[in-house]
Amino acid sequence: MFCRYFCFFSLCLFLPIQRCSLGHVSNLQSSDTRSLPGFENLTMGYNKYLRPYFGGDPVQIAMTLDVASISSISESDMDYTATIYLQQRWTDPRLVFHGNKSFSLDARLVELLWVPDTYIVESKRSFLHDVTVGNRLIRLFSNGTILYALRITTTVACNMDLSKYPMDTQTCRLQLESWGYDENDVVFTWLRGNDSVHGLEKLQLSQYTVEHYYTLVSKSQMETGNYPRLILQFELRRNVLYFILETYVPSTLLVMLSWVSFWITLDSVPARTCIGVTTVLSMTTLMIGSRSSLSKTNCFIKAIDVYLGICFSFIFGALVEYAMAHYSSSQKCGAKAPQEGPANELTKEMREVNITNVLNSSITSYKQKISFTSIEISSDNVNRSDLTMKTHEKIKCVLRNKMHRIIGYFTIQNPSNVDHYSKLLFPLFFLLVNVFYWAYYLYF
Repeated sequence: MFCRYFCFFSLCLFLPIQRCSLGHVSNLQSSDTRSLPGFENLTMGYNKYLRPYFGGDPVQIAMTLDVASISSISESDMDYTATIYLQQRWTDPRLVFHGNKSFSLDARLVELLWVPDTYIVESKRSFLHDVTVGNRLIRLFSNGTILYALRITTTVACNMDLSKYPMDTQTCRLQLESWGYDENDVVFTWLRGNDSVHGLEKLQLSQYTVEHYYTLVSKSQMETGNYPRLILQFELRRNVLYFILETYVPSTLLVMLSWVSFWITLDSVPARTCIGVTTVLSMTTLMIGSRSSLSKTNCFIKAIDVYLGICFSFIFGALVEYAMAHYSSSQKCGAKAPQEGPANELTKEMREVNITNVLNSSITSYKQKISFTSIEISSDNVNRSDLTMKTHEKIKCVLRNKMHRIIGYFTIQNPSNVDHYSKLLFPLFFLLVNVFYWAYYLYF
């Protein structure tokens, strides 16, 4: 019983003290909260749905941009993926407070403030990082200036001209525009011109090098009005060394390998055929591999396709050269083969008889023409059809001789000279084609 009274008495003494302490802490918290800059403006008369200077001058929004990384550049999809830090600055006179300090506020406080409706033009996919919390920053200055920073990863479309691939230079853009406020409500500017963008000069990309970049201020004309737009334009030059080692050098070596057959004799049919077919198939495989990496851009005739086509033509030409030389050699060997036996003697006798008959008939007809006036010839002894046939045979013989002469000009008289000329002409023409090729795609 005594213990119960003692506990009750102690509780009565402790409760007033606890109430006093809690009241003191709450008073401190309220005083600290009221001392926050802009707190009274946020709670009294601040409307986050109305922009600063509503009904008056447009809001000046200055932007800076830090490019953290460009993770991928896709020629197939014609886009690039980049992670950027976007900083926006504007002045809201409703948030002016006394002093010369700046305060970084909790990012969740952005839900209570007016912020610009900036979006990324031509963005396919974008997201705001939220690990461990939403990567946003709000900083409030005494003169009412607000700094609003975001960390964004976005995939942006980039129109590419791949006609000079892989010796191409692509120009991509990152465009920032106001979605709902036109130029009468907001004005976008770069805070320090080209110096407003950082990070591009330090980027290390696998296939590209950032040549140079510059900033632009523009506006988008739409049916609903003119909207302010900021443009970051940068040029990416592809590193061609990888493609030289991966495609150009192997294809050139295959062409040179096809020239080895020129030093092999025409009689070595298996060796020369094996070299020609192997190089053609290897070149075909190389062409298919180079096009499979850019399967969605096959509508372009790229510079690498032109070079591979040139190499394939020279390799196939070396194979055709051997076919022509071997055929001419076999024809010449067949013509030089000795023709012996009774059939040959009979043929010679028949040719001699035919020549004698032709001479006798010609002399007889000539004598008949001379004595035509003194000798009466009946119409039964003259065969006009024979005369007509002889005239046609003479015309055919003349035409046949001319055709043989024309064909003789294009006939390979010495097949061994084909390989001799090919040793010089194939490398010479290939060198000239390479000079024109590299000069055109590198300097034009």
